[in-house]
Amino acid sequence: MKIIRQGIILGGQVQGVGFRPFLYRLARHYRLTGWACNRGGQVWLEIQGEPAPLAAFTLALQNEHPPLAAPQIQATNTLPLQDEQDFIIRPSEDDGHSEYHLPTDQAPCAACQAELFDPLNRRYRYPFINCTDCGPRYTLIDRLPYDRARTSMAAFPLCEKCAAEYRNPLDRRFHAEPIACPDCGPQLRFVGKPGITLGKEAALTAAVQTLRQGQIVAVKGVGGYHLLCNAGDPAAIARLRRRKQRPHKPLAVLFPWQGEDGLDALRPLFHLEPQQEAALNSPQRPIVLCRPRQPGFEGIAPGLDEIGVMLPYSPLHRLLSEDFGGPLVATSANLGGEPVICEAAEAERVLGEIADAFLHHDRAILQRADDPIYRPIAGRLRPLRLGRGDSPLELTLPHPIVTPTLALGAQMKNTVALAWGKRCVVSPHIGDLDSPQSLQHLDETITTLQKQYGVRAAQLVLDAHPGYNSRQWARESGLPQHLVWHHHAHASALYGEYPEAHPRNWLVFAWDGVGLGPDGQLWGGEGLTGRPGQWQHFSQMRSFRLPGGDLAAREAWRCAASLCWESGLDATDDAPWQHPDLPLLKQAWQRGINAPWTSAVGRLFDAAAALLGLCQHSSYEGQAAMLLEAQAARAHDAPAVTLPCRPEQGIHRWDWQPLLALLQDTGLSIEQRALAFHQSLAETLLQQALQAREQQGIEVIGMSGGVFQNRLLVELASDRLMRHDFTIRLPYRLPGNDAGLAWGQICDINHSSGRVNHPTASI
Repeated sequence: MKIIRQGIILGGQVQGVGFRPFLYRLARHYRLTGWACNRGGQVWLEIQGEPAPLAAFTLALQNEHPPLAAPQIQATNTLPLQDEQDFIIRPSEDDGHSEYHLPTDQAPCAACQAELFDPLNRRYRYPFINCTDCGPRYTLIDRLPYDRARTSMAAFPLCEKCAAEYRNPLDRRFHAEPIACPDCGPQLRFVGKPGITLGKEAALTAAVQTLRQGQIVAVKGVGGYHLLCNAGDPAAIARLRRRKQRPHKPLAVLFPWQGEDGLDALRPLFHLEPQQEAALNSPQRPIVLCRPRQPGFEGIAPGLDEIGVMLPYSPLHRLLSEDFGGPLVATSANLGGEPVICEAAEAERVLGEIADAFLHHDRAILQRADDPIYRPIAGRLRPLRLGRGDSPLELTLPHPIVTPTLALGAQMKNTVALAWGKRCVVSPHIGDLDSPQSLQHLDETITTLQKQYGVRAAQLVLDAHPGYNSRQWARESGLPQHLVWHHHAHASALYGEYPEAHPRNWLVFAWDGVGLGPDGQLWGGEGLTGRPGQWQHFSQMRSFRLPGGDLAAREAWRCAASLCWESGLDATDDAPWQHPDLPLLKQAWQRGINAPWTSAVGRLFDAAAALLGLCQHSSYEGQAAMLLEAQAARAHDAPAVTLPCRPEQGIHRWDWQPLLALLQDTGLSIEQRALAFHQSLAETLLQQALQAREQQGIEVIGMSGGVFQNRLLVELASDRLMRHDFTIRLPYRLPGNDAGLAWGQICDINHSSGRVNHPTASI
């Protein structure tokens, strides 16, 4: 009987996910001997037996692994036979190499959910139930390798029963680092306004009663606090909006788990596509934008035709929503753009005037994580924000980066990216870098990523805009710096998501709010041809001034006024965007005082919304454009206008002026004019693609930038492009907005080896 022995090194996500006990059970099933060991972020394996079961074992470890694992066979070799009788799991070893892969937070698995509601189980209704297939990971890890002593669970010594499960390779809680039970694990604590403090089950009961009374409860979750209230109570929602000073921004809704797949409460209320269903009950449990079947949920998403919904992502939220018996508003517990709160004392101090009560727990959150958000666009769910459950996100680079590099991303929707070798890790959502708290969160995230992966950056990549607040961190670091233009990073981020397409040239439309371009102007309506590190300016929307500078992003009437003035038109008494400051503003605009030029398509959307009377002042980013899209989606048909192209200095410049007459055509309804605006921009995009094909032979068209979070625009443009046989590329792993720029900055320098290790001084 022939016996062979193989050595296998496995990389990828193989630690902290139940992979070694899986190998143990698999080896016993096929009657194989040998050993497995965690070593430097990898699993080293020696396996011995007959060829047929050995081959079946090797196939099964790749195809039947635990749900949170993602193994990659990195090396195999034939070894001398050993005299052994069993398969064992050896103690972990740390060889100092940075091959660690950080596990992400996951919702409770089916087995844990069954135990949660089994009165005979010792973890019945325990809000912190978990196993190797589920539970918190990133948010409680201090450093790697991922062992309990390096997590916030180190504060909770295991009881005898939990310790026995933890040591048993046949138990699904074998080396489940967050393992806990009511006797030895974290506990709840309810704090009410009159000074009421309750613990354990009484705390949960009190929180549910408070919610039923129409009050607001701040609840500590996996990655931070949420503010919860009754989603069916307009008065409670209005109170939450007033206290949080969030008059219009959409709120997410948490639905109780109902039915076998959890979606029975949602199906009667929303149009759910298969991809939305799959995401909603996935282990990541993101917020997914869905279209209601009929009007309802007053005050949840004013003026919009989609609502962000999610299912419970932790045992605590499962118990809360099920006991409450209906949908709950669940919005991040923070103040305007600041990081989500994760500590009890800070929550009570900052949220004391917002929440009526608090539901705390004593498991420390070491890493903040907001909820991820996805939207269906052009046949696929696309991320608008990464967070709990799907980040840190690791991506593979086409070329090794010799010098460990940190990319600092953008000013808005900031994320950072750490790259070394062919690995790049993108952080969870950090936020807008316009407050001291956000800058502190930036510093914490950078420090944490480097510590967790054992990699220290030796150079930086920055946006070329000199006014971004990340520049302060860069200066203090003393590290060499590369600068990458904002829209080049947008294009490179998209290109980097499709490594199989290399090395073809693309035309990427980088449409967003504003970002600094190489000519010193605020770009945002660009067409770029080429590839990372080699982008050429091919096309651009006609520029116009932004009266008041940054104020124009929040006050859409300024954009509307500027378009009219640029076209030789003046305000009329019945214009929906009339404002008392208009005469003084026009004088400043004429003199170019605080009125920078921009080509930003995002500001065109703002102007259109103002001209149609939909939004003059935005209380949250993107409000005007979102209201415009919602109106357009209600129209069945509308004519598109043709925008003229005027080549200037080798760049195709497209003139938005015909859109003004269209938007002011009262023979069309507001919905029709909104749709016609979208149709016209989609047609303009097609015409630019046709020009690129004719002049440069380009067949691949990409769309990146915040404007392309607009589902209607993307689908109108994609339909036109497909009818002309173009290949279309859209973001699908990272947000197309500024949250993807750190990845784009890494990709941009990665495609030009001469720039990877030779920092530029400044631009």
